[in-house]
Amino acid sequence: MTATDSSAPDSPPPTDEERARARVPRDPAGDYTEELAARRRDFLVERTGADLRHTSSYSIDPGLLPGNIENFTGVAQVPVGVAGPLRIEGEHARGDFYVPLATTEGTLVASYNRGMRLLGVCGGVRATVVEDSMQRAPVFLFEDALQAREFGAWVEEHTDAIRAAAEATTSFGRLTYIGQYQIGCLRFLRVNYTTGDAAGQNMTGKATLAACEWIRDNHPDRPRYLLSGAIDTDKKHSHINMLLTRGKRVVAEAVIPDAVLQRVMGVSTRQVFEYRQIGMVGALLSGAAYNGAHAANALTAIFIATGQDVANISESHSGVTYTQLRENGDYYWSTTLTSLIVATYGGGTGLPTQRESLELLGCYGKGKVNKLAEICAATVLAGDISLTSAILAGEWVTSHDALGRNRPDAPP
Repeated sequence: MTATDSSAPDSPPPTDEERARARVPRDPAGDYTEELAARRRDFLVERTGADLRHTSSYSIDPGLLPGNIENFTGVAQVPVGVAGPLRIEGEHARGDFYVPLATTEGTLVASYNRGMRLLGVCGGVRATVVEDSMQRAPVFLFEDALQAREFGAWVEEHTDAIRAAAEATTSFGRLTYIGQYQIGCLRFLRVNYTTGDAAGQNMTGKATLAACEWIRDNHPDRPRYLLSGAIDTDKKHSHINMLLTRGKRVVAEAVIPDAVLQRVMGVSTRQVFEYRQIGMVGALLSGAAYNGAHAANALTAIFIATGQDVANISESHSGVTYTQLRENGDYYWSTTLTSLIVATYGGGTGLPTQRESLELLGCYGKGKVNKLAEICAATVLAGDISLTSAILAGEWVTSHDALGRNRPDAPP
């Protein structure tokens, strides 16, 4: 195989048409080197005329990147700001935290900073991880519905053996239970795991493959199956995950006195509660995955900074805001993230700048994932408080005009 062949070692040989195309340089014998990265940049500059000076400026050793990227060419640099201190009184996250937020959206860090200030005055955020579950959801195919139903009973009877087959593939994954759903002659299994400090999609995929092979080899019908029947809804929002949890189900909550909210944000708890009722109706009408202000902003910025799989935002941002206006005027405000998928070990978390951000939070390595989940939820709560207050106080547009305009070549 030549150094410019972009095919995998076991791929079929390229066609004549493919040979005629200019392919991205690679060398399977040593692809993660600065020499290969430079060759790829030169290749792109020659064919597109693009200027890749900034893409080529980085401190990462390409030798660290196998398992994280292919055809490494350079980096996309995203500014990182820090908001805080964020006072958290959680089960795992306790104390003051300075939260790294990687974003290009002006006002974002300032807004979260303001919400964190308010929460600090109120004594901080309570945070709790209440459920933990990652899934892979195979489907087994039968001739008729009765056969599929009987298969479901067989799976229940053999759960211990299925669990043993699955857990033999992993040091950290633990199969907790198998949910079952039938449509016609199809029997969907939703196999649930805890995954330690890893996000766990790959872990659960490998474990469930072993479980399905054991089922096929030991069930008298040797049924056909597909490893994913799509009800695990990997990297897609779904209501089943909001109800049954995917990743971490984490709650952040605080009690905000009316006098404090008026002094810091310029709005009253009664105003905020009235707006919450309106926002609930709007979320219902639109079918929104989150009925708060903007969970995705905080989570995306934290994910990029700490090396999470950013595509998991599609699931992780879903959740429910629940509030109470108490008789003394205090405002109870909670955010429940139902499908938060985060990791402190594996994936992109060990890359240099991502590791630094996790270390800034005290969250790098094993035994830290619930701490990170609580910090994520508390940050979402801070941002929701700040944005909601800005809307009510008439500061939403003016703040973006002051801090969010970076268009020197565009008309005002």
